[in-house]
Amino acid sequence: MISEFKTFIAQGNVLDLAVGIIIGAAFGKITTSLVEDIINPVLGLIIGGVDFSSLKLVLRQAVGTAPEVAIRYGNFLNTVLQFLIIAWVVFLIVKAANHLRSRVVVERTL
Repeated sequence: MISEFKTFIAQGNVLDLAVGIIIGAAFGKITTSLVEDIINPVLGLIIGGVDFSSLKLVLRQAVGTAPEVAIRYGNFLNTVLQFLIIAWVVFLIVKAANHLRSRVVVERTL
């Protein structure tokens, strides 16, 4: 069982997956910064100085030690925007890879 595990870990697919996860996590941080630090301030300025992260619908005000109950839809909008940016970049990467793959296939058949 241990030798099978060593073989499994040494396979390229597992190492590729590990590298992909690490790069994906780093790319997520870059995207978060892009949305929160660059895109949202510009959008906020365009629509009148609104800070998306502070947008919320208060269901119950804070009373004494009881905290406020609110739906923080601004954070949700930030997350959706981050997802769309990541999805767009992944789409572009896959599109470029497919284009390169099709060129290689065409060159091999010639």
